[in-house]
Amino acid sequence: MRNGKATTTNSAKAPRPKANVDWGMLDDLVGFHLRRAQSVVFDHFMRVIKDERITPGQFGVLTLIEENPGLNQSRLAGALGIERSTMVAVINVLEERDLVKRQESTADRRSYVLSLTRQGKALLGVVNGKVCDHEQQITAALNGSEKEVLVDLLKKISGSLG
Repeated sequence: MRNGKATTTNSAKAPRPKANVDWGMLDDLVGFHLRRAQSVVFDHFMRVIKDERITPGQFGVLTLIEENPGLNQSRLAGALGIERSTMVAVINVLEERDLVKRQESTADRRSYVLSLTRQGKALLGVVNGKVCDHEQQITAALNGSEKEVLVDLLKKISGSLG
């Protein structure tokens, strides 16, 4: 910090969000830049995936169900760090679209295991390719090691608080 303002050690600062304003301390806040980046990435995702009518959150849910056979709603909600009631609403939407099905667990009749329907698998196959394109576009300004460091740092932040 210098004169009450945080300073960066990089001589070349990253480009600021487009606006002719003084960002003050916001320019040096990790949380501010995480939020800005999340907003830009979300908007880009929605443009790339618009024809499939799926949100980033729904994509995450479909992917975890596909990768974890027998996963129940509680474990899925815990993995994503969201409330169970929110997860029920997400699953309801995906079930209405015939992308996901709930089945009573054979191990615990109070619980439901989740699986993708044939349509869910087909949609995920289409979306996966588009998500790879999206990922390549949003990380185009980074080299391979920068992307790896960024992902590691984001995991570190989310792991330390969540």
